[in-house]
Amino acid sequence: MTAAPHSPAATDTEDVSIGIAEMAESSGLTQDTLRWYEREGLIPEIPRTAMGRRAFSPRLVALVKLLVRLRTTGMPTADMRRFVILVNSGASTHQERIDILTAHRARVDEKQRRLAEARSALETKISHYEDLIARGLDCEGLAVVHPSPNEHRSIHVDSHS
Repeated sequence: MTAAPHSPAATDTEDVSIGIAEMAESSGLTQDTLRWYEREGLIPEIPRTAMGRRAFSPRLVALVKLLVRLRTTGMPTADMRRFVILVNSGASTHQERIDILTAHRARVDEKQRRLAEARSALETKISHYEDLIARGLDCEGLAVVHPSPNEHRSIHVDSHS
């Protein structure tokens, strides 16, 4: 007697898979975003349980988490889609995947360099203002004269008119 055929999506994945709510919680994406990722081809067609619910296998969970990281680093959706197509095309696409990731890493490195420069400028400006406060000076290097409470109130009111 032969075993009856079964649908891997309806049985095998139920024991080790998670639903869309758990996938959303573990990935930080909303359920709507996960559905959009599936519609846009960022996530391959997700197997369904016998009840018709999405069943994210451990492999799909890992893919979604990778996509979240890639998106966090600013990878364009088109590149993410291409990467997923290559992943699903097998080992012969390893070099193309490396090329996509290497090009993206270069963009991330450049963005980090620009952010480091901007952060340095912020640190310089913060230090400048902290120094002025510590020395009791205004921006022109003149001693700050603190207004009396009544003067301060009128300055505050006038600045909003």
